[in-house]
Amino acid sequence: MVRKRYNWKDGAKLDEHSRRKHKILSEYVLQYIVVRCKHPQQPRFRFAIVDGFAGAGRYGCGSAGSPLIFIERIKTAAETINIARAAEKLPPIKLECHLVFNDADCETVDLLKENLAPILAEAKANGQHLQIETTYFSEPFEAVYPKIKSLLASSKITNALFNLDQCGHSYVDRSTLVDIIQTYQSEIFYTFSIESFLAFLSKTNANLMLSQLAFLDLPLNDIEKLQFPMSNERWMGAAERLVFGAFQECAPFVSPFSIHNPDGWRYWFIHFAKSYRARQVYNNVLHDNSSAQAHFGRAGLNMLSYDARHSEGHLYLFDSIGRSTAVDQLRDDIPRLLADRGQAMKVLDFYEGIYNLTPAHSADILSSLVDHPDLKVITKSGGERRKASTIKVADTINLNPQRSFYQILRPSELR
Repeated sequence: MVRKRYNWKDGAKLDEHSRRKHKILSEYVLQYIVVRCKHPQQPRFRFAIVDGFAGAGRYGCGSAGSPLIFIERIKTAAETINIARAAEKLPPIKLECHLVFNDADCETVDLLKENLAPILAEAKANGQHLQIETTYFSEPFEAVYPKIKSLLASSKITNALFNLDQCGHSYVDRSTLVDIIQTYQSEIFYTFSIESFLAFLSKTNANLMLSQLAFLDLPLNDIEKLQFPMSNERWMGAAERLVFGAFQECAPFVSPFSIHNPDGWRYWFIHFAKSYRARQVYNNVLHDNSSAQAHFGRAGLNMLSYDARHSEGHLYLFDSIGRSTAVDQLRDDIPRLLADRGQAMKVLDFYEGIYNLTPAHSADILSSLVDHPDLKVITKSGGERRKASTIKVADTINLNPQRSFYQILRPSELR
């Protein structure tokens, strides 16, 4: 039975956590398209956006839902990119986007079509370098995914962004997330209601918990490590680590950030990606929306490696205080990473190795490389980078063999 979460016909309420997600989605989608259209001679960019739990597109208060946000940002991207190209005397680029909207409720999909019709017509009439196709489905996501996959294959679309804003925790199987990442040059935004999930899980019966976790396809021995019964605090921590560990296996880069909700930490808004560049852009968007999302743990590298019993973790809100903490920890973490990797690393290898480990802003990471007394960034020709903005992926980061006094003492000992 499909749960009907929103009454779209009578005007669905826009919850605060959804408002925060929409702002991040709006800014990220624009950056996603801009980054993918960087090549000067690129004639077009073909991609799909799949909104698996689309809703009707507009809330009772008049605010746009994700389908309208996606269309508006695609239009903005086409205009912004081509204005910049014209200024540089570069040929224009055409955006060809296939929008796939699905909602399990048929009436909601009908209302979505009505809400999108005017904006799609306007985009078709005025979008000189823009082509938008739309396909609508009305099925549970797991049932419709094979059809979506077939549609994208027949259209020869390999670039795809999936927005899976489920209302709950079990409407998308983990195996489907893995298939999306493996099939496409893709990224996924995935909402997971951790509060309802933890309330749903059995705290006392291992066999029942195993059946409840079936959609995550977890190894049996992972669950058998848990001891039943256990205290609420110990069980919650174990369950969260178990579930997030399962998501970490889905893609090379997986964000663990929660939606910063004044009423509590009820949702994970997880970003899955295949490249460090996507995670880099995502981290920066989160910093531009400080306090919209949060992370509990370390601010430098190894952000999930903390022991709550010793108060090593703290709430990171992607704000100026968080960035200051990140800079302090990066100053210690990066040399340690270099020491473990043989004193030197290519910048590309460094990026690919750290961006699943840090919530830090790219500017803070780069400044930590050039401003550190024990690090040098060397160009292919042997020169030294003096400015963070000039660092290239082909450069090499070297750790000085003679460590500074700062590095002899850990930062905690200097305070």
